[in-house]
Amino acid sequence: MKFRIIGNVVPAVEVFFEQPGEEMVTQSGGMSWMSDGISMTTDTNGGALAGIGRMFAGESLFMAHYRAERAGSTIAFAATVPGKVVPVRMKEHPNGLICQKGAFLCSQASVKLGIEFTKKLSSGFFGGEGFILEKLTGNGAAFLEVDGDIIEKDLASGEVLKVDTGNVVAFQNGMSYEIEMVQGFKNILLGGEGLFLTRITGPGKVILQTQNMNDFVRTLSVRMPKRN
Repeated sequence: MKFRIIGNVVPAVEVFFEQPGEEMVTQSGGMSWMSDGISMTTDTNGGALAGIGRMFAGESLFMAHYRAERAGSTIAFAATVPGKVVPVRMKEHPNGLICQKGAFLCSQASVKLGIEFTKKLSSGFFGGEGFILEKLTGNGAAFLEVDGDIIEKDLASGEVLKVDTGNVVAFQNGMSYEIEMVQGFKNILLGGEGLFLTRITGPGKVILQTQNMNDFVRTLSVRMPKRN
């Protein structure tokens, strides 16, 4: 399998199947275009419970499998908002990758999309992104959807990064992940930020995005005309 990232504002990944039998997986409705010579099947990809878990993590109940029937066929999966499509080689993350809700775009069939429960109840209740995250494991290539531009950080052992939760895309499984409250009453009341920050501790790799979609939606809602 080969691929290329195309487009600038709302990009897509275009996959070239080199051999019959190669397969890509995405959430239901995630495919943008494809050539002839590709078959499609849809299932819960692991059973009903797995599908329900993915729904809570921001994905669809059903997953679509696209299988090459002949060499040279192509298929594309596009982002849903302006930003980047980021290829991830899972061999670089042998313990898996933890992703925020909706970050998964598509992957080879050898990559498994599951769910990950945040380790502390406070992270789930107050973190702003929910109690359930996405977890990628296995071998092969996966593609993540990033809002805005991508920033990558390699944290040393014990190194701490504090991030607005909506700016976290993914981090390596095994890294410490928790939510902490912003200190100081004035900071909470007048600082203009949220009440909580995500605290990630190394060692490991963190993928960030410059666009916080929650902030973007709030900005738009303020400018939307109100009915009388």
